[in-house]
Amino acid sequence: MSEQSLPAVAIIGRPNVGKSTLFNRIVGERVAIVEDRPGITRDRKTLEAEWLGFRFLVIDTGGWLPTGGELEAKISRQVEAAVRDSDLVLFVVDASTGITDEDENVATWIRRTGKKVLLVANKSDNLRRETEMWTFLNLGCGDPIPVSALHGRRAGDLLDQVIALLPAPGESVAGDVETDEFGTPINLGGVKAPKVAIVGRPNVGKSTLFNRLVGEDRSVVHDLAGTTRDAIDTLVETADGPVVFVDTAGMRRRSKIDDSAEYYSMVRALRAVDDSDIAFLVIDATEGVTGQDQRLAERVDAAGCPIVVLLNKWDLLEDAEQRADITAQLSDKLSFVGDAPVLKISAKSGKGVQKLLPVLQEAIAQYHKRVPTRDVNRVLAAAQQKQPGPHGGKVMYALQGATDPPTFTLFVNKELPPAYARYLERSLREAFSFGSTPIKLRFRRRAE
Repeated sequence: MSEQSLPAVAIIGRPNVGKSTLFNRIVGERVAIVEDRPGITRDRKTLEAEWLGFRFLVIDTGGWLPTGGELEAKISRQVEAAVRDSDLVLFVVDASTGITDEDENVATWIRRTGKKVLLVANKSDNLRRETEMWTFLNLGCGDPIPVSALHGRRAGDLLDQVIALLPAPGESVAGDVETDEFGTPINLGGVKAPKVAIVGRPNVGKSTLFNRLVGEDRSVVHDLAGTTRDAIDTLVETADGPVVFVDTAGMRRRSKIDDSAEYYSMVRALRAVDDSDIAFLVIDATEGVTGQDQRLAERVDAAGCPIVVLLNKWDLLEDAEQRADITAQLSDKLSFVGDAPVLKISAKSGKGVQKLLPVLQEAIAQYHKRVPTRDVNRVLAAAQQKQPGPHGGKVMYALQGATDPPTFTLFVNKELPPAYARYLERSLREAFSFGSTPIKLRFRRRAE
């Protein structure tokens, strides 16, 4: 990976013209949620793409509609931020419907920005639509380029023009964040930044916390459950080094999901958890620990991802009795996460948020910890001497075979019961201060 910054391309347009389909076509995989109705994309998403050996960043955005309601205005501000951060703009219009008033509004705005623009006439699925597309010349954004993002028709011609207009890597005015082959930001020193997924039920304040942590309104925040659709990641430079924070969609039980876009949002949120080094589980303190919070914690724990529990909106609890009740619910419903840190915060006011980074760094260090083999065997020998295995069961030798999470292989003379295996795990956790990090034990029976 070069240390030079990559040029950036923003994809914009009114709602439902196929921006996310074009985004998926350019990056080469289905990473943005696509559905044939407006309003699916709300936040901006950035991934790396490549064409003919030329690497650049692509930014997917929601529909620009600043004259709508509060939510539409916030989405539009995300679009405007993406344009500011870009070297080239792909202005997408719908060749099947022709020019609309919304297209004209977008064209007027984008011309005023002074950015380089390519006008993309999407859904040009046949020659007839290619012939009719010349009406888009009236938008004043240059000659329209016919493309069918869904079928890939003439996508190569578009990309040829894109790379011809982009500055060379390192000369970009916008792309100052490196990404890996999956589009994940990394620090320029070559060490992959730890990834932190912010998860929780809908409308518990995940995006508000995300924006507080990254220091800008990167995710659309609105008092409406399900505002975030895609998992949005942002690299943040902290005093302890770079960290990637990932804002995810709120996750509900599958039986409660009756919307295909929400289903794919949940799938991507779960994938973000699987790809992360640690998870912030955000719980609405005013509602208490629900069964869904419990199931989410179980899902994160099963992924081998350390958990930090965040009781958001703590400042809204009125008396000590309410707070004591929430603490009791944590012990009762989330006891399986062990020593997971619990922080009481207000994402909206910022109270308590400053405590997150120190706790985060400690959890990451535990997740990556490697223990010398001699120390592993010393601790297990002491544990077995204190409490021998039932029916002559014994660990003959052990070693740590992997990190992220710490994984130990134990060679035994016979199968050990689950209760004794938990005892050995607890001994390792306490001896080496693994805290809330999940530990995996793999047992191998010695050959007779």
